[in-house]
Parts: sequence; structure tokens; C-alpha cells
Amino acid sequence: MTENPDAKRSARERLVKAREREKARERRRRGLIVASAVVGVLGLAAVVGLIAANAGKDDNAAAGPVVAPSGASGEDALAIRVGEPGAKSTLVVWEDFRCPACKAFEDTYRSTVQELADKGLLKTEYHLVTLIDGNMGGSGSLKSANAAACAQDAGKFAAYHDVLFANQPPEPDDAFGKNDKLIELAGEVPGLDTPAFRKCVEEGTHNSWVGKSFEAFQAGEFRGTPTVLLNGKDIFSDQQNPLTPAKLKEQVEQAAGG
Repeated sequence: MTENPDAKRSARERLVKAREREKARERRRRGLIVASAVVGVLGLAAVVGLIAANAGKDDNAAAGPVVAPSGASGEDALAIRVGEPGAKSTLVVWEDFRCPACKAFEDTYRSTVQELADKGLLKTEYHLVTLIDGNMGGSGSLKSANAAACAQDAGKFAAYHDVLFANQPPEPDDAFGKNDKLIELAGEVPGLDTPAFRKCVEEGTHNSWVGKSFEAFQAGEFRGTPTVLLNGKDIFSDQQNPLTPAKLKEQVEQAAGG
């Protein structure tokens, strides 16, 4: 019996379309797995962070006058803002440079946050805290936060912030507790390694400001680090429906009327 060429071609086309649908389902499944894994890491870290937050003040926070970095904003000048002040959406981020889940958040969301900031749709307010010092010991959370504030004085906070997370040591390793390491990393940001920056790092100019930021974090009774609020709402509060980078972009664009 002779087969109908049109029937064979139609069968092949149906098979190709079925395979394409299966591939699309697999891509969506993988995306959901990645998103859930990130949220799971952040949720676990929040528990650890909460233990540290309830442990009391960080003993490393230096006494002395509170010196806010240049351009700090918000209540008690505790926020470092990145992005256009007139952006309709605001992302508030509480984080610790020694915190692995904070790095996971940055690695996963950085490109989306940067894209939205470049479009003038989103501004980010960073609050620096010292949970890991209190939980693991050492002074790396405090000293890296002070160094980031020193970078803010030089107008290079965003770049140095990213360098610190890119070079984050293992959580028990207090490498950021060494000023020489923080100054070495400043060499990766063009124009940051100056005598003024070095003096600010070595003297702990903003240590008391960091301590005050941590007090505000404790007073806010947040879950842990990172705590990330989009227009006042915790984006990880619903772990059954996490706010993925794609959903973050969609919500910010909708808020801007896009």
C-alpha cells in the first residue's frame, strides 16, 4: 500500500510540535526549580540571621560619633541609594557582606535590578548590617560595611558593593576582617584606592554608623538577611509564590505604567 506523503508530513509536523512543547515545559520546570532553590536558600538564611539578630548588639561596633557616608539618605541617613531618585519603585535591601544568602540574592537578581535602574524605573536603598559577625565571630561584616561606606564617600559604592560580593569568602572565614584585604579589593574599582579611602578604612570612620544601621535592623524585627522590600512589601514573604527576577521586572514596569 502506498503511503500518503501529506499524511507522513503532517505526522512529522505533529511530532516536531510535540517535542517543542515538551522542551518548553522542561525550560519552565527548570526555571521554577532555580527560583525555588534561591528562595529556599534565602529562607534558610533568614532563620540563621534571625538567631543572630536576637543575640543582641554586635560587640565589634565601635563607640564614637556617628559619621554617615556622603549622600546617605532616609531616616537617620542610614540608607545608601543607587538609581534615579525619581524612580517610581523602590527596592530596600538589608544585607551583610559576609552573608551567603545575600550573595545568592545579588547573583540572581543583580542584572535585573541594574537593567531596571538603567531605565530609571527602580532605585535601591541599601542598609548594611553585621549579623554574621554576631553569629560566627570576627569583624568582617563591620569592616566591609565601613569600607563600602568609604566607597560611597568616593562615589563608587555600587561598584565596590559588587566586588565585595563577587569575592565573598566562605562564611566562617573572616577575611573581610582584614583592612589590607578590603583595600586590595578596592583596586578592582578604578579610582577607588586613594589615600582618603585607605584612611577611612583603616580608621573605621563609619563603624558607628554601621552599628546604628544594625540597631535599626533589630528594631525592625526583620526575618534575617537578606531582607528585600519592593515598595514596602517583603518579596520573599510568600515562598509558595516567590518573586523571581522576571516577576520583579514585571511588577516594576507595571508600577511605571509600562
